[in-house]
Amino acid sequence: MTSPREPLSIVTRPSGAVDRILDWIAPDHPLAFVRNGDGIVGIGELLRLEFHGANRFSEATAAWNELSRTAVVHDSVKRAGTGLVAFGSFAFADSSAAVSVLIVPRIIIGSRDGIQWVTSITSGEVSGLPDTTDLIASIPRTALGDPVHLSFAPGEMSPKGFTSTVKAALREISKGHAAKLVIARDQRGSLPANADLRVPIDALAACYPDTFTFAVDGLIGSSPETLVRVQNGAVSARVLAGSAARGDDRISDGRAASTLASSAKDQKEHALALASVMDALLPLSSELFAASSPFALQLPNLWHLATDIEGQLTERSSALDLVAVLHPTAAVAGTPTPAAIRIIDELEGFDRGRYAGPVGWVDANGNGEWAVALRCAQVDGTNITAYAGAGIVAGSDPKKELAETALKFRPIIEAFG
Repeated sequence: MTSPREPLSIVTRPSGAVDRILDWIAPDHPLAFVRNGDGIVGIGELLRLEFHGANRFSEATAAWNELSRTAVVHDSVKRAGTGLVAFGSFAFADSSAAVSVLIVPRIIIGSRDGIQWVTSITSGEVSGLPDTTDLIASIPRTALGDPVHLSFAPGEMSPKGFTSTVKAALREISKGHAAKLVIARDQRGSLPANADLRVPIDALAACYPDTFTFAVDGLIGSSPETLVRVQNGAVSARVLAGSAARGDDRISDGRAASTLASSAKDQKEHALALASVMDALLPLSSELFAASSPFALQLPNLWHLATDIEGQLTERSSALDLVAVLHPTAAVAGTPTPAAIRIIDELEGFDRGRYAGPVGWVDANGNGEWAVALRCAQVDGTNITAYAGAGIVAGSDPKKELAETALKFRPIIEAFG
């Protein structure tokens, strides 16, 4: 982990020159977290904090609290996501070799509820407050590069290996070692040198506007699942578990949604995921509400069973505190979670990296938005690895679960293809 030698100085001012915030992301090292045109993007990297292992969340929280305590902030907008902000992405497993990061950009451009702003972050004291108009004008902007035409091939977990692993997971479930296990697989490809990563990010944001489109340290995707959102003491989350392919026409599509809603297998899978989130949030909340039954969430390629959770925190916990408490949920690991993590580690046999880990942002006031890193790929130079998984419960069909992962790969394959 690296730390600044001097306190950070932050200036946030409203701006009328932002317009579409995704137009400001960098082509090679994009930082973004947006949904429906609102959110934040980062330009440049002023500070990078790195963490590993089982203590990555507590170490990140401590480092962020210290950084926030010493920061000098001039913020005339005063909204969630203004002032000092870091983008973050965390490894899924304690044993992962993947680094977990908090990244503080040099410039942040934000838009929410019709209000747009620019934040400048520097190390050390500043003489006078920078003019955001001049700051916007100084940011280099280039035309979008050529579309990326990329094909993916099986990675460490082949399709055949996946179905075999699902069968092994079903045996573990039949023995009572777990009620649910989430099994993932990977696909890999090679990007052309100097590929413009704005192109696939734009494609994801356009095709999946209701999801969180994110780019943090090479992790790029569009996640439909909110791990947690904290805004001035209010907490919310969205649980997704249980899915079905969209129909080819209105009638078959409606039938697919109805079949999903009445599926005992998917309802059980969803109930386990919802319970894990509620159990984690209840000790920290004075009020917590969730609907008695899930609704069918429509995405371009899938139906999901979804439940929204809303509540009020009992104390002023940071979004990072809640991330540490909530991860991993049953939706991406299984139930009971400790046993599921152990079994997944044994059965999958590959490092998920940051797939299914938390990705999002936190500000100095503890506000933040964090998604579960799904429908995503990790870009490392010219190498790219995409991930998808499926929840396995008693009665799951290995071939159907493989087909489900193929549907979940589609957003990334189409964005990069």
